[in-house]
Amino acid sequence: MTTTQTAPADPDSAPVPSQPIGYWATAASKAVLQHIQSAMARLDITQPHWWVINQVSGSAEGLTRDELRGRLGAFVDNGEEMVGRAADGLLARGWLTADAAGRLLLTDTGREARGRIKELVTELRAEIHEGIPDEEYVIALSVLQRMIRNVEAKAARA
Repeated sequence: MTTTQTAPADPDSAPVPSQPIGYWATAASKAVLQHIQSAMARLDITQPHWWVINQVSGSAEGLTRDELRGRLGAFVDNGEEMVGRAADGLLARGWLTADAAGRLLLTDTGREARGRIKELVTELRAEIHEGIPDEEYVIALSVLQRMIRNVEAKAARA
């Protein structure tokens, strides 16, 4: 096992096996999120808006706020609050409506917006994955998932 105590001044200068995963995972996350968030901002939306629209669109009977929080809250910092704010913003825009039971449903305007955002998300994915074959992408994700399991197992034993 190769370990690195501190990130080198220039992480690219170290041999690849000794480069710090924390540095590169953070750098990749920041770059990808900035790219996505900048593109979505041009449509005056946020990722939580997209997540809420996408979840609601996948449910014929709509979703309650609690159901949305349950589906999305664990994936977002301040998830419960952020999901609620995103839903409120979409209601104010007229992209969502709430029925008498409080179930959130897409409006026609919301469905049109979802179509535009879906096109953007598809374009962004293509930009991010440019030059990366599916096989390499699967390997990269598999390695990251194993690393997560490794540290979670270690923490559980501690």
